[in-house]
Amino acid sequence: MGSDSSLHADAQLDLRGTPCPLNFVRTKLKLQQMQPGTLLEVWLDPGEPVEQVPDSLTMSGYTIEELEDKISFFVLKVRSPLSDLSEA
Repeated sequence: MGSDSSLHADAQLDLRGTPCPLNFVRTKLKLQQMQPGTLLEVWLDPGEPVEQVPDSLTMSGYTIEELEDKISFFVLKVRSPLSDLSEA
């Protein structure tokens, strides 16, 4: 078995073609459904989605682990917080 240098996501969400702010809302809802400390991989379009979603998640208290440019889309990896932000 080979080692993978990238972070392994616990779940994936393909939001290519999804407009702002719906992509942020869907990402946040998915994170709230996940177990604390798990990693979500989100696929975002270039432009407004990749400019807005990471910043909005950071302002909401989420930790961005990685943002990778795949040419036609971006892969965002965001960590579900150990404490539930929706009940804070």
